[in-house]
Amino acid sequence: MRILFASTGGAGHVTPMLPFAAACRRAGHDVLLVGPPGLAATAEHEGLPFAIGAAPDDAELGPVWARVPHLPTVEAERLVVGQVFATLNVRAMLPAVRDTVRARRPDVIVRESAEIASAVVADEEGIPHVEVGIGLISAQRQMLALATDAIEAWRPGLTGRIAAAPYLTFFPPSLDSGHGPDPAPTYRFRMPQAAPAPLPDHWRGDDRPLVYVTFGSVAASVPTAAPIYDVALAAVADLPARVLLTTGHGVDDDRLVAPGPHVHIARWVPQADVLGNARVVVCHGGSGTTLGALAAGVPLVITPLFADQPANARRVAELGAGIEVRPRDPGAPASAVDPADLRRAITDVLADPAAAAVAQKIAAEIGALPPTEDAVDLITPAAARPRR
Repeated sequence: MRILFASTGGAGHVTPMLPFAAACRRAGHDVLLVGPPGLAATAEHEGLPFAIGAAPDDAELGPVWARVPHLPTVEAERLVVGQVFATLNVRAMLPAVRDTVRARRPDVIVRESAEIASAVVADEEGIPHVEVGIGLISAQRQMLALATDAIEAWRPGLTGRIAAAPYLTFFPPSLDSGHGPDPAPTYRFRMPQAAPAPLPDHWRGDDRPLVYVTFGSVAASVPTAAPIYDVALAAVADLPARVLLTTGHGVDDDRLVAPGPHVHIARWVPQADVLGNARVVVCHGGSGTTLGALAAGVPLVITPLFADQPANARRVAELGAGIEVRPRDPGAPASAVDPADLRRAITDVLADPAAAAVAQKIAAEIGALPPTEDAVDLITPAAARPRR
């Protein structure tokens, strides 16, 4: 069968799609990824055929992002979801998705939750579609609710048809519990875990616990979030531990200076290699980082910055798998965390085995879920449904 995978830009959006695309390819299906230009490198790295689309012009995006820091959280989320994801991204991607669908006639479209252009085209062409969740179900529901007006402007009734599509997720039941009934039908799978390789020994002769600090691939480019790197370095300056801080590609190499030999700064390190050695992950609460840490049985200290991160942080803290750290002033930017508060949370998690025990319990729950190969038998029957 011909299966079209569709994603917006950003690692947190495309990464959950990749294991399903790989499983479909291993099963012998014809797989193609469509997305904005920024995904070309990811497609090449994964060996996926890629149909290139477009991203909104900076002249359109700039005024939207400029408003975000000055809005209350709910209004900022409404603006980003409604204007960026459900309007500007859709307008930019629709020509490429339409051309790709009409040229290749896929039997089914698999899309991540924030990618709406492919849902519009699937509805236009009567092609079934399957959704891959990129976060907690509660966050997905909120995103769909915030995008409803924009989605309905593209295709009346489409919001309901999106909600009724098969939903695939790597989040285990314990993380999703408390949101109400699962959307129907929901299917959960085990996130593939690469075998960890040994880390370079940046701390020769130092065998203290390893603390992994990461804020994903986007934080450095968001003005209200970027100061979190300086906060983190101040928090670990005299921490009795080894520290690995990764910056992604948004931080100049010479801007951050390690406060001591116990801290090593790198652009990127394979997550599996770090999680196989880390005692605690200090992060922003991005879904990929949060789920990856828990799948490896590593507790977290989370300073949520935007999007679904507050919901992830809150759920981790509720379960006891880590600690959430927020600014002391509720009106301050999310990155304005007191370094002393962040340091205290890190030392508390290192000293108390309870959080690690909860994380290991969640890891066992994730490990018991079905493999992604089982998703192929759900994606392909969706393609067999009669077209309108």
